[in-house]
Amino acid sequence: MARVKVYLSVDIEGCAGITHWDEARKPHPDYAEFREIMTGEALAAIEGARNAGATEIVVKDAHSSARNLILDRLPADIEVIRGWEGDPFCMVQGLDRSFDAVGMIGYHAAAGSEANALAHTLTLAAIEIRLNGAPASEFLVHALAAATVGVPVAFVSGDAGLMAEIAETAPGVTRCAVKQGFGASTRSMTPAGARAAIRDGMARALRNPGSPMPLADHWRLEVTYGDPVLAARHRHYPGARHSGPRTITLETDTYGDVLRALRYVT
Repeated sequence: MARVKVYLSVDIEGCAGITHWDEARKPHPDYAEFREIMTGEALAAIEGARNAGATEIVVKDAHSSARNLILDRLPADIEVIRGWEGDPFCMVQGLDRSFDAVGMIGYHAAAGSEANALAHTLTLAAIEIRLNGAPASEFLVHALAAATVGVPVAFVSGDAGLMAEIAETAPGVTRCAVKQGFGASTRSMTPAGARAAIRDGMARALRNPGSPMPLADHWRLEVTYGDPVLAARHRHYPGARHSGPRTITLETDTYGDVLRALRYVT
């Protein structure tokens, strides 16, 4: 049997039902319920990948502390990446050319979006991050990172706002909206419904994982902060300039430079 190696990156703000930051923060009593839901969605993606023939699966816990998934619920034959090394690949740390596809579970709309009350990109300090003029979600940042090592993103689950973005920027990616945001409220599948949809979507996606996202010849990264002091501070990052009262801009021909910058200015 041919080897099929799959990388799963799992976040929480795009999981079924999650509506408030209390549900995503470890010290809060509400967190335990949504940690369970996050783990359940990861398990559904693992099952879907196996149904499509995956022989090796690596899971990255990619929310906050990166210590959220309930390890004892996960199968014996996968590997889990916990914590943050500081690698520029961030939410896809450890991804390399040996993988055949990436799945992203529990992902969410970009900073500045009204599609999810928990929308952000990498940090709450930045109210908007743009790549070549377009709002950058964590999906976009990491799908492009995957492209630098030749690996396609096959499947993404999360909120409907993110799915609309992916339909425009990467229409070949199989998508699964498990919830929709309305102000500070959500309309969502139940966890059981989301698990079934993710299991099915992941299996379908891996049967035709598609191609890596195209990489531009030139990149313009713009980060706008809520606090102008942060822009004044981060303009000292090599190659950055202060392009507005709360915004810094960096231009480069290499996407790896963008990833490195994001590790230091967000």
